[in-house]
Amino acid sequence: MLDGDPGVRVARDAVALLDTTAFARYEVSGPGARDWLDRLLACRLPPPGRLRLAPMLSPSGRLTGDLTLWCWREDLYWLMGSYYLQNWHMRWFAGHLPESGVALRNLSDEVTGFSLSGPRAREVLASLADRDLSAGGFPFMACREMEVGLHRARVGRLSVAGELGYEINVPTSCQLALHRALLAAGRGRGLAQIGYNALNALRMEKSFGIWSREFTWAYTPGMSGLDRFVDFGKRDFIGQEAALRERDEGTPRQKLVTLEIGAGDADASGFEPVWIGERRVGFITSGAYGHAVGKSLAMAYLDREVITPGAALEVHVVGVRRAARILPGPSYDPSGGRMRG
Repeated sequence: MLDGDPGVRVARDAVALLDTTAFARYEVSGPGARDWLDRLLACRLPPPGRLRLAPMLSPSGRLTGDLTLWCWREDLYWLMGSYYLQNWHMRWFAGHLPESGVALRNLSDEVTGFSLSGPRAREVLASLADRDLSAGGFPFMACREMEVGLHRARVGRLSVAGELGYEINVPTSCQLALHRALLAAGRGRGLAQIGYNALNALRMEKSFGIWSREFTWAYTPGMSGLDRFVDFGKRDFIGQEAALRERDEGTPRQKLVTLEIGAGDADASGFEPVWIGERRVGFITSGAYGHAVGKSLAMAYLDREVITPGAALEVHVVGVRRAARILPGPSYDPSGGRMRG
C-alpha cells in the first residue's frame, strides 16, 4: 500500500470513482459527419467502436483543443473535452459547419457520468454490465453501449489516472441512481470516491497534460508532444500546413518535459521559473507530489537547447530555488501496461 494521499492510494491499489460532470460532451451526426471531423481534427479518425485522442488546431497550427473522439457509427460521434470550454468550442464548431449533412448537439447538460480507475475497476463494472469486459472483449481505447445496472450507458475504456479504467456516460437524470449502484458494487472491492486534486497527482505521475496548463492556444503539437497524435499524411485538415512546417523544420523553441524537483516541504503548482544559473530557461505549467513514486513532480516548457541529460536545473518553489532534473518519461508505469491490461 502507498503512503500519502488516500485518493492516489485507492486508484493505484483498488478502484477510484470520479464524477465526470466537468467533462463537456458533443454529438456529431449525419452523412457528412466523418468528412467534417476529418477536416476539423488533426488526428486519424477511429473506426466504429473505438475512440482516439484528438488534437484540434487553428490555421496557424496552435492548439484549439485536446479532445477525445468517440466513434459509435460512421455517421455518429462524440467529442469530449472540458466543460468550461464548451461555449468557445461550440463557436469554433459552428463556425466550420457545412450548410448540410452534419448535425451538432451540445450534450454537456444532458449526459454525465463517472470514471472508474484502478486494478479492480473491471471487477466493479463487470458486476453491473451485460457485456464482456475482458481485455480481448473490451480492449483499451474501445467504446461500447451497454447496460450498467438499470441504465443504458455509453462506456469508453480509458483513464486519465493511468490505470485500468472506464468512463461511464448516462443521461443526467440517471446519475444519482448510477452513483448508488457503483458504490454498492464497490463494497468489498476497496472502492472510494476521489476528487480532482487526487487526479492531478495521478496524471502528473503519468506525464499527462491537461488544457489550461500544458495545452493552450499558446502552444503547438510539436511543443506539447501532441504531435504523436497528428496524422500528418491525411488529406487537408485545419492547421495542416503549419503543423507540417513545424515537423519538417523542427523549429519549436520550447518543449514540454517532466521534472523531478528536490522539494521536501512544498511542491510546484504552476508558473514558477526554471533556471540554469542566472538564465531563465522555462517555466512550470503544473506540479504535484507523486505519492506512488515518492517524488515531487512538475511539468514544464523548457528551451530546447537545454533539454539534455544531466542539465543542472533549478526551480523556484515558494521563493526558494530547488534542484531539478529532467525525467526521460513518466515516473509511474512508463510502458503503460496497467492501462492496457
